[in-house]
Parts: sequence; structure tokens; C-alpha cells
Amino acid sequence: MNDYTNAIPLLSGGLLGPLALFALVSSITPGPNNVMLAASGLNFGFRRTLPHLLGVSIGFTLMILLVGAGLGALFQSSPILYTVLKYAGAAYLLYLAWKIARAGELSEGGRRAQPMTFLQAAAFQWVNPKAWVMAVGVAAAYIPASGFYINLLIGTLVCGIINLPSIGVWVLFGSSLRGLLRQPGAVRIFNGAMALLLVGSLYPVALDLARALAGN
Repeated sequence: MNDYTNAIPLLSGGLLGPLALFALVSSITPGPNNVMLAASGLNFGFRRTLPHLLGVSIGFTLMILLVGAGLGALFQSSPILYTVLKYAGAAYLLYLAWKIARAGELSEGGRRAQPMTFLQAAAFQWVNPKAWVMAVGVAAAYIPASGFYINLLIGTLVCGIINLPSIGVWVLFGSSLRGLLRQPGAVRIFNGAMALLLVGSLYPVALDLARALAGN
């Protein structure tokens, strides 16, 4: 009963609406996940991209829960772990951008390319800088201290419900272009643009690195 009563600050204290808006804006705006989902929608279609889509949404939702439950405190006590993860994630994103730029219906040797799997997409959230910013932001700014854990569960559920259709829009966007971009050259241009957007999404990491180097 006490846990339920303590959940009131999130349910009726004016935080639920702002949390929902934060989840919508953060989920639907361009970022590594959405760029890759759009590219996958174009190259593989909506149905074959579903595992990727679900992996992103469920993986990110679980990340919010775990970060809020204390994983974020681990990185606060040992900043080097977060730094290593951040730059490893940036390197992995550059690799993914290179793969997207070269993507097409057929890979080298005539073998069909494969979309990202559910587990790959879920694991990717842990090296995605935008996902980290969102997860930490939810836990720090929108979960009240009173009844923290029950509120964390509620906030995680809200974010998960909003995230799935928001990122699904990007898959629909990519898959809707399959009928328009029939020529291999047009597909390459689209994939190249998505790869550039993915690289561009790393500008906060590049800015942090530039500041660190300047400080040294």
C-alpha cells in the first residue's frame, strides 16, 4: 500500500506529461537507432526489420530500468568505464555507418545481406550514446525520490509504450521508399545519406574528445 501511495508524485504530480513528451521527442527525432531502422526498412522491408525494431524498443526500455535501478551509479563511481564504453560505441557506430553506406539487396558474392537481429539491436543500446543520454535523463529528471522504484517501473512502461510506435515511423519511412527507389544508384544514395547522418549523430562524442585533447 505504501509503495502505491508513494507512486502518486509521478502519477498526479505533473511529471507524467513531461515524461511522456520527453520520451516522444527523444524517440522520434533522428539518432543512430532511427537512422539504422530507416535504412533497414528500405533495404529489407518492414517485416524483415521487425526483429531489429523490437530489439531497439525492448532493449532500450530494459536499459532505462537497469540504469535507474543503479547501473548509472556504477559509472559515476568509475567514470573510466563510461568513457571506454562511449568511445567504443562511437567506433562501432562508425563501423555501422560504413556497412550502411555499402548496403544493398545483395552483398558481395551474391549472398543476401541480413538485417540486424533482435539480440544485436538490444545489445546495441549499451553502446548508443543517445540511448545513454535518454536513459540517464529519465532516471535523473522525471523519477521522483518518493516511491522511487515503483515510479521507475511506471516511467519505464510509459517510455516503452511511446518508444515503439515512434521508432516504427522510421521503419515505415524507409520501407515506403522501396517502391520509389528501384534503381541501385538511388538506393546507394539513400544509404549514403543515412550513413552520413549516423556519423553526424556522433558530434557530441567528437566534441567531448576535442575538449579532452585541448585540455591536455
